[in-house]
Amino acid sequence: MSVTTDTLTKPALVRIDGVHKYYGQHHVLRGIDMTVRQGEVSVLIGPSGSGKSTLLRCVNMLETINAGRIHVNDELVGYRERGGRLHDMNAKQIAAQRREIGMVFQRFNLFPHRTVLQNIIEAPTQVKRQSKAAAKTRAMELLERVGLVHRANHYPAQLSGGQQQRVAIARALAMDPELMLFDEPTSALDPELVGEVLNVMKELAASGMTMIVVTHEIAFAREVGDTLTFMDGGVVVESGDPREIIANPQHDRTKEFLARVL
Repeated sequence: MSVTTDTLTKPALVRIDGVHKYYGQHHVLRGIDMTVRQGEVSVLIGPSGSGKSTLLRCVNMLETINAGRIHVNDELVGYRERGGRLHDMNAKQIAAQRREIGMVFQRFNLFPHRTVLQNIIEAPTQVKRQSKAAAKTRAMELLERVGLVHRANHYPAQLSGGQQQRVAIARALAMDPELMLFDEPTSALDPELVGEVLNVMKELAASGMTMIVVTHEIAFAREVGDTLTFMDGGVVVESGDPREIIANPQHDRTKEFLARVL
């Protein structure tokens, strides 16, 4: 699935402009520019410490940026701009923005004392104030989608890692987000469980969900990605069509990285 003319004509859902992020003196993101269009699967690759996960956390307002702008659906993320100056949003405003963005982490972050079904309905009932009945109906639809209806009343400890991650995806989808962020969703899984999670992500991509995926699964990037971005040292080194970059990287640093992971 490479970038098509149809994809390029779709409006930008995410715009990242000149984003910088520091942790103390450590300059993690050094002027990142990126555009993700509606329905696009944007894959980020790069070595550990290159800033990929930090960038995702900035999009989802789990981290604050030190310079630049991030827009999701034409709305400035995390700030209000008045008179050319940025003003921090309050927690309630940030929470409202975050409802439109689903995020799946390396670790599944499920509530261990709640069943699969209870995990999925938690946010819709507590944040969106959906009725429990409506939330349960939707949760069962999502469990059907990820192939886990038969595990609805199980607890996370009774599931494999791959099943827990599929529940985490269903939980994120329960909020009906416009954008899904995946932060190395298969890195904590045993190799034989990776495929079941990637298959759910492929189905999600085929349905038209806009996705930003941090991963080392190069085959997934080649098959499913619309754009591939290689990051290193907090900068974008190379970005473009996944199959072109994987087959013929233009930068030595990209070549070195791909030679190690392929």
